Amino acid sequence: MKWGSVLRLFAVIVAVAVIAVFSTQPIFPNVKWLPLTQGINLGLDLQGGVHVTLEARDTEAGKVNDATMNQLLETIERRVNAFGVSEPVIQREGKNRIIVELAGIQDPEKAVNEIIKTAYLEFKTEDGKTIITGADLKNAVESKDQLSGQVEVNLEFNEAGTKKFAEATAANVGKRIAIILDGQVLQNPVVNEPIPNGRARITGYSSLEEAHTIALLLNSGALPLQTEVIEKRTVGPTLGADSLNKSVKAGIIGIIAIFAFMILYYRLPGLIANFALAVYALIVLAIFSGLHVVLTLPGIAAFLLSMGMAVDANIIIFERIKEELKDGKTLRSAINSGFNRAFVAVLDSNVTTLIATAVLFYFGSGPIKSFAVALAVGILTSMFTAITFTRWVLNTTADTGIKNRKLYGA
Repeated sequence: MKWGSVLRLFAVIVAVAVIAVFSTQPIFPNVKWLPLTQGINLGLDLQGGVHVTLEARDTEAGKVNDATMNQLLETIERRVNAFGVSEPVIQREGKNRIIVELAGIQDPEKAVNEIIKTAYLEFKTEDGKTIITGADLKNAVESKDQLSGQVEVNLEFNEAGTKKFAEATAANVGKRIAIILDGQVLQNPVVNEPIPNGRARITGYSSLEEAHTIALLLNSGALPLQTEVIEKRTVGPTLGADSLNKSVKAGIIGIIAIFAFMILYYRLPGLIANFALAVYALIVLAIFSGLHVVLTLPGIAAFLLSMGMAVDANIIIFERIKEELKDGKTLRSAINSGFNRAFVAVLDSNVTTLIATAVLFYFGSGPIKSFAVALAVGILTSMFTAITFTRWVLNTTADTGIKNRKLYGA
């Protein structure tokens, strides 16, 4: 028995056990990021919230089209973010509808009122006087100066706005005129000279994308569409809690069955695979927490599915190792050959699934994207644990002097 290898294995087992306890139990309440489960929010289907469907309608000032609907989406997203709701679902449905789902909202009436309220744009002088509102703004467009390469937002006012802006800029040269949307300062540029023609530009952007966002927000201040709530319902957590409990119960039963099968059929490698599975679960938990993933029922399903794929990768590897041992190779040689020969099969199966998750993420929305992200994280993590961690533990176990082939399933 080589005690150095035994101590290394023992140290790893203790470290994983300690990390597992700290990751799931609130042992240190002063450490805000522990346990890791605090960083994982539950989705609408698990904790309840509000579901709202908005319908945009034509007005005399403008028609429903892609541009005006994008302005409406931008406005709603900015408003929802102000609530601090994590990972809200805001998506367009059809030509003139927008669906908003907010998980964990305690006051749905207030949230809905804030969402549908018309955006209000103001231009204010340093003394707090409002000189122009969104109704005076005709258009805002991002652009890039061909000579200087400077990114800017070009403003164009209507007739009334042109007159007001000319008077205001003439009276405030060298001073700032703040651009405020819903009470928050978007820009606070300095007036360099009087602007009599109703056209102005704002500079100081780092990219066209940033300027585009500001232009959308400015245009949303004079949104020409009328929005109406055609559906509003509160989603209770009862169904979600029941489904969550059933999912957890199914997960526990499945994990116990997997652990028992792996140990009975593959013996020592099976025990190592079970240990690697625990490491896999901790890594996925840490990634979910770091990304502030919103966990939904599809997300739980993806986690359990990826756990099954992690076991499948280990089975492919262990079967290869058994074949190598039956061919008469030494234990260390069989382990190395088994991993090398199984790598291609494991890689192929996981890459094809990753392609499927990419398609789901690109074309899907809401829970479908949640499923795709959770499955992709699980697949990448399972490949890491199966190919690197399991291999290291198996080699270290072989180094301890335990070389009875029957213990390795041969």
